[in-house]
Amino acid sequence: MSQELVKISPQLLALLQGSGQDLKPFGREIFLLDIIVAGTSHCQIIEELAEDIHDGTMLNMLRDPGNEYDPMAIGLYLDKRRVGWVPMELNVVISRLMDAGKIFVCRVEKTKWIDNWFRIEAKISMID
Repeated sequence: MSQELVKISPQLLALLQGSGQDLKPFGREIFLLDIIVAGTSHCQIIEELAEDIHDGTMLNMLRDPGNEYDPMAIGLYLDKRRVGWVPMELNVVISRLMDAGKIFVCRVEKTKWIDNWFRIEAKISMID
């Protein structure tokens, strides 16, 4: 075994540290669904978050199997703050695929304030 030091690129270091979400050498997005994010009116800090949600914003998707209202629930997050949910009537297949280890992305397409409701239109894609 060689005793030489090997230079590690910042990208490889990020991957080794578990923060290499942007490193997807063979990844491609497969578009699946258009959605309107559910539950934004229940987000107590939606006015604050809305300033950072615009066309192209990526929302993180996290399963919430312990959700008391929907065991197939998928939360949509900006950083670590929940903005809303994938609509219940559209989440079953994606939930099962997420539980099997598939990766999904949610990209905001359009936002609009309608009275006190922050409407977010988004597209969900699977990374393959």
